[in-house]
Amino acid sequence: MGDHYDVAIIGAGIVGLATTLGLLEAQPELRLIVLEKEARVGRHQTGHNSGVVHSGVYYKPGSLKARLCVDGVRKLRTFCEAEGLAYEPFGKILVAVDQSEVAALEGIHRRGIANGVEGLRELDSYGIREIEPNAAGVAGLYVPGTASVDFQQVAEAMALRIEERGGVVRLSTEVLSIFTGTNEIGIRTSTGDISVGYLVNCAGLQCDRVARMAGADSQIQIVPFRGEYYKIKDERAHLVNGMIYPVPDPRFPFLGVHFTKTVAGRIEAGPNAVLALSREGYRWGSIDRGDLWETLRNPGLWVVARKYWKTGIGEMVRSASKRAFVAALQRLVPAIDVDDVVRAGAGVRAQAMDRQGNLLDDFAIEESPRSLHVLNAPSPAATASLAIGEYLARVVLERSE
Repeated sequence: MGDHYDVAIIGAGIVGLATTLGLLEAQPELRLIVLEKEARVGRHQTGHNSGVVHSGVYYKPGSLKARLCVDGVRKLRTFCEAEGLAYEPFGKILVAVDQSEVAALEGIHRRGIANGVEGLRELDSYGIREIEPNAAGVAGLYVPGTASVDFQQVAEAMALRIEERGGVVRLSTEVLSIFTGTNEIGIRTSTGDISVGYLVNCAGLQCDRVARMAGADSQIQIVPFRGEYYKIKDERAHLVNGMIYPVPDPRFPFLGVHFTKTVAGRIEAGPNAVLALSREGYRWGSIDRGDLWETLRNPGLWVVARKYWKTGIGEMVRSASKRAFVAALQRLVPAIDVDDVVRAGAGVRAQAMDRQGNLLDDFAIEESPRSLHVLNAPSPAATASLAIGEYLARVVLERSE
C-alpha cells in the first residue's frame, strides 16, 4: 500500500509538529511523515490564537497541563532563541476586581507555587497601578514569566527542522480512511496511500473523527467554541503595558476576556467563547450543517446548556454587541471606550466534551491498536507543545517496541 513509514502524524498544527520533532530527536533514523489537509502548517488553532506563552499558574498540580506547561515554557524559549524568533516576556497581571474574587486569586497563587512557576508576586491596588496604571482591582497577582510569541512562525520553523532531519511534511493531504491491520496501519489519503507501523492523531478540531476512523472506542467529542478578538486602536494602546487577565471562572476551561500584547506590539482584547456552528468557522456566518448536526446530537451539550444557560447567553450577547464586549473589558480597564476598539480575528477552540456534559480541562490522550490519539489539547498546548511532543514520543516508542 504505497510508501511505508515507521510513524505517521496526522495534523501539522504545533502539537503534531512538536511530536514529530520529539520522535526525531529520540530516534533520528525513524521514517516519519506528517499528513496535513491544509496547504500550510498551523492553519487552524495554532495560527488563530493570541500568541501568549502561559506560565503554568492556573493548572491543577500534578495534571498533565501543569507538568508539561512549565517544562514547555523553557523548551519553547530555547527553541525561539535558536531559531531567531521573537520571544517577548511582557509579564501578566491577574486582577481581582472586587473582594469576591480575592480567594480564587489566592488559590491560583498557591497553584502557581506548587507548579514551580517562578517570580510570582502578590499585589494590592497600588501595586497593580505601578505595573498597569489604567487597570482597576483590589488585588492582583504578577506573573513575570508570561510572554508572547508568534506561534505560526514557531510552527513553520518546526516544519523546516523536520524536513532538514529527513522527515516528510505532506501538505494538502486529507486522510480519507484508516485500516488497522495486525502489523501495520494503512492510510488512504487524497494524495495516495501509505502504510505505517504506528499512528499519532494530532488532528485538533478533527481529532475525534480521526480517532473513530482509526477504530478508537472513545466517548469524547469535540465541541467547537469560537473566540473573537478586538484590537485596541494604536492611539489608545498606551492604556495597556503588557497583559491583564481577570480571575477565571473555575467552572469553565476558559480564561475570560483579557488584554494581551503581541510580539508585534499590538494590544488585543478577548476572546469570548461562543458555540461555533462550524469546526473551522471563523466568522459569524460560517455554518457547516454536518458539524452543527453532530454538535447538537451530543447529549453532553444539552447538559451544559441547561446548567449554564445564563453564561451562554452572556457570551452570545458579547459576540453580537461591541458595547457589551467593551463593558466586560471595562471591568479591568475602565478607561477603555467603545470607540477605542475595532474587530480583529477569531479562533475556534477544539473543546473536548464527554457524553455526560463534562468539559474536559486537562490534556486527554487515548490509545487504540497501533495508534495514539490527542483528544484534548487546548491552551496551554501551544506553550507546552515541545514538552507534549517529547512526552508523546516516549509513549509511542514504548508502545511500538
